[in-house]
Amino acid sequence: MIWTAVLLTAAGCFGFKMAGWTVPSSVLERPLLRRGATLLPAALLSALVMTQVFGEGRALVLDARLVSLVVGALCFWRRLPFLVALVAAAAAAALVRALA
Repeated sequence: MIWTAVLLTAAGCFGFKMAGWTVPSSVLERPLLRRGATLLPAALLSALVMTQVFGEGRALVLDARLVSLVVGALCFWRRLPFLVALVAAAAAAALVRALA
């Protein structure tokens, strides 16, 4: 049964790609569609991050992951390098877990 789902998903993805190839370029060049296509990856990534940080099963959880997210966001807001933000966020999560 799992292979059926995998194969159907693969066929669906290929079908969407084929449908995208058949769309006329005049439709793809519309400003509203271009703006949506530009913003969609950031919105999807944000949704995935929020799901991983705040969710555990069907429950809302506030723990060290939230502190790590806030520290990482502050580091990026201050335009610190990625590696510095990564280490700071990991250290903040470790500190919160050690204190709890």
